Amino acid sequence: MKKVFAEFLGTAFLVAIVVGSGIMATNLSQDVGVQLLINTISTVFGLYVLITILAPISGAHFNPVVTMVDLIEGKSATVQFIQYIFAQALGAITGAMLANAMFSYPLLEASTKIRSGGNLYIGEIVATAGLILLINLLVNQKNLVVIPAAVAAWIGSAYFFTSSTSFANPAVTIGRTFSDSFAGIAPECAPKFIAAQVLGALIGLGLAKVLTREK
Repeated sequence: MKKVFAEFLGTAFLVAIVVGSGIMATNLSQDVGVQLLINTISTVFGLYVLITILAPISGAHFNPVVTMVDLIEGKSATVQFIQYIFAQALGAITGAMLANAMFSYPLLEASTKIRSGGNLYIGEIVATAGLILLINLLVNQKNLVVIPAAVAAWIGSAYFFTSSTSFANPAVTIGRTFSDSFAGIAPECAPKFIAAQVLGALIGLGLAKVLTREK
């Protein structure tokens, strides 16, 4: 249960960072570019710290598609998969509530920020595929020590180069539906984002298999 709690806690803090920095960004500036930069910097540093301190405990997934890939790869059991994704989803909602509370927003509010369109779904596929690819390649290369920095760097980069601003995480997507802020996503838009993330994860796993298979 220590592992499950670590996934809950890590995902909660991650969503609190994403949503909280999004709210702070809109409080500090009306420039969307500056808002995105603030949101990105906070997420990159926070994600790096969370992975570094919690990876030795739970693996620091904080992301159902990362857990899904572990299940497909036979690195985790079905029971752990269910426990992890439940903890991640609950953690994400808790994190959104925490961020809302810190900035005197209603604890739970439905986002009204519409994020839809084929271009955004492609962005999510690319962001998630890249995330899964880099994790699997680094694990295969036994280069685990750089994973926290590599994951944080990829997500930070993808905030800017993908049209969707790189959610790349179904749990975070769920959490962000509960905050009507710069970082939010309307609930009706979430299912297609999540579907794109799952597809992206499978593509990333496939690419990793191609690049690591023996001749």
